[in-house]
Amino acid sequence: MELDRRRALAAAGLVGAAAALAARPAAAAPVTVPHPGAYPPGRPGRDYIPVVTPNGVTLPFKIKDGVKVFHLVAQEVDHEFAPGLKALCWGYNGRCHGPTIEAVEGDRIRIYVTNKLPTATSIHWHGLILPAGMDGVAGLSHPPIPAGETWVYEFPLVQHGTHMYHSHHDEMTQIALGLAGLFIIHPRKPFRRVDRDFALLFSEWRVRPGARRPDPNEMTDFNVFSVNGKAFPGVEHMVVGQGQRVRIRLANISPMDHHPIHIHGHTVTVTATDGGPLPPSAQWPEVTVLTPVGSTRDLEFVADNPGDWAVHCHMTHHTMNQMGHEIPNMIGVDGSRFEARTRDLTPEYMVMGQHGMAEMAEMNMPPPANSIPMRGMPGPAGYIGMGGMFTVLKVRPGLTSYGDPGWWKHPPRTQAWRASPDELAADGVEV
Repeated sequence: MELDRRRALAAAGLVGAAAALAARPAAAAPVTVPHPGAYPPGRPGRDYIPVVTPNGVTLPFKIKDGVKVFHLVAQEVDHEFAPGLKALCWGYNGRCHGPTIEAVEGDRIRIYVTNKLPTATSIHWHGLILPAGMDGVAGLSHPPIPAGETWVYEFPLVQHGTHMYHSHHDEMTQIALGLAGLFIIHPRKPFRRVDRDFALLFSEWRVRPGARRPDPNEMTDFNVFSVNGKAFPGVEHMVVGQGQRVRIRLANISPMDHHPIHIHGHTVTVTATDGGPLPPSAQWPEVTVLTPVGSTRDLEFVADNPGDWAVHCHMTHHTMNQMGHEIPNMIGVDGSRFEARTRDLTPEYMVMGQHGMAEMAEMNMPPPANSIPMRGMPGPAGYIGMGGMFTVLKVRPGLTSYGDPGWWKHPPRTQAWRASPDELAADGVEV
C-alpha cells in the first residue's frame, strides 16, 4: 500500500524519480494519499493539531494555486542560549535554530531560500523522499546557493513524520554554527490524535568563555548542550493537562553525540522513527529513549501523573553548562583561596568545588565573561542541579490555559521529608 501510494505521488510530480521510489521497500503506514492535489492544502486546526516548539516558532506560509509557499532566510543571528550566554551564530529568519516547518502529507510545497550569509550554502531536507535535484547536497544535487541569491525548492510531500532541515554545504561549519530546524509532516488521515504535540531539537556547541562565536572545529569537548537552541535554565517548560495524550518528537542534529532522553514520572511508547510510523506490534515501552545523531524518535504517553517532571539527556555531562569540562578534579581539596587569588590572572579558570559541583552554585561564584554557571536555577525545593539538555514537563489537573502554572504543590505526605527521632525509633532505624 505504501509503495503504491508513493508511486502515485511520484507519477504526479516526480517523474524523474519514479524508478528510485519504486525500488524502495514498503513501509508500514496507516493512510493512503492518492496524489498531490487530491486534497486541499492541509490547514492547522482543521487537518492537524499544530506542533508546539518550546522557545521556537512555526514558519508561516501562504497558498498560491494550491501550493504552500514558505520563505527561509539564512543569516547571522545574535543568539542567547540562556541569560548571560550569547553568541553570534548562523540561523534562519533571525532564529537559531530555524523556525519549524509544518505541512501535511500530500501537500505540494515551494520553499524560497535567501542566502544572507557571507558564503555559499544549501538546504537538505533530512529524511524526505523527493527528487534528487531537490535534495540539497551542494555540488551533487545542485550548485551551492551563492551569497546574496535566492533559490527555490519545490516538491510534493509523499510521507509523514518527524524530520529536519539543515545546511549540506560545509556541514562541519554551518551546522555547528546553527543552520538547522525541524520539519514536521502530519499524516493526511491521522489514525490517532494527541492533545499536545511537542518537538525538541537537540544540539551541542563549543562556546569558550568570553568568545563571540561557537567553535565549529570542536570534535569532542562540547560545553553547551541545547534543546531548540536553548540551554537550561533558558529552556521553556512543557505544560500539559492531566489525562491528556501527549506526543514528544525528539530530533538530534548534534555533530557527534547520541542523546538518551529520560522522561520522569511516566512510561512512554516509542511510536515512530524518522523512517516512519512503527506498526503497533513493533512499538515498545521506554522511560529513556536513545536518539542517535541525525535521527528522530516519536514517543507518546498519557500524562496521568500530576507534578513537575524532569526531561533530560542521561549523559551526565550533557546536563551541565559551559564550565563542565577541562576542570581539575578537586574533590577533597579546598581550593577557594587559590581561586580567589588567581581569578584576575586566569579569568576562564574555575575551581571545582571541594565536594563537587553543587557547592559552586551555593557559593554564588561569579562565572567568567559571557558564560553561565554549570548548573541550573533556583527551584521550589532548592537549587536545581542540572543545566544544558534539561527541561520540565508540568502535568496539571483542570488546566484552563497552557501558560506556566508555577511549581507543583505536593499534597500532604507525597513529598520526601526529614526523618524525626520518633520515626526512626518507631521503625527501628539506627543512624
